[in-house]
Amino acid sequence: MHDIEPHYHWRDKYISSNDDRTPFFGRIYDEFTFSNKIYNYFVHPQWDAFGSATLYTKLLFTDYDRGYAIFEMLGEWNDCLNNDIMFLKRDVIDPMIEHGIHKYIIICENVLNFHVGDDDYYEEWQNDIVEEGGWISFINTLDHVEDEMKEGQLNFYTNFGAPFNTVNWRMLKPKQVLDLVELLLSGETKKLRY
Repeated sequence: MHDIEPHYHWRDKYISSNDDRTPFFGRIYDEFTFSNKIYNYFVHPQWDAFGSATLYTKLLFTDYDRGYAIFEMLGEWNDCLNNDIMFLKRDVIDPMIEHGIHKYIIICENVLNFHVGDDDYYEEWQNDIVEEGGWISFINTLDHVEDEMKEGQLNFYTNFGAPFNTVNWRMLKPKQVLDLVELLLSGETKKLRY
């Protein structure tokens, strides 16, 4: 786990710890001291803790003019026992919404397990952004994670599954990722150029 780093190819465009409108502003990362864990496994120090015991995030990019943010997640997403969505919604998403972010791309390829709980925070999240034309999209979820999300009926509030599970986002610029997800949301996949 400690070898899995958050995506860093966009750091020339954006660093969340330098952005005073994010909950991660001012964070200092020690590349030599590993202190955050998921169970018995240390995670790379570049991941950001936000209150969950088993789930970490990295805000990879934010564009306030276009109102979108791209997050990468790592670990076990456990709404059943730890209410991870509550921590994510209250401590990360709510401050972002206050600054006009209404489109959320959540990269889930490193979410190893998902345990469904209540859907109240997902519903609230969707309600908070829908008037602005906002949406939530989970991309590249593992099959068993997708199954748990479906079981929890998160598809009422978020977008995930096919065709969102084949997004080759690492080769794209942030705006291209947004454009691609918006095309997938519209169902106009014939226009895909990436």
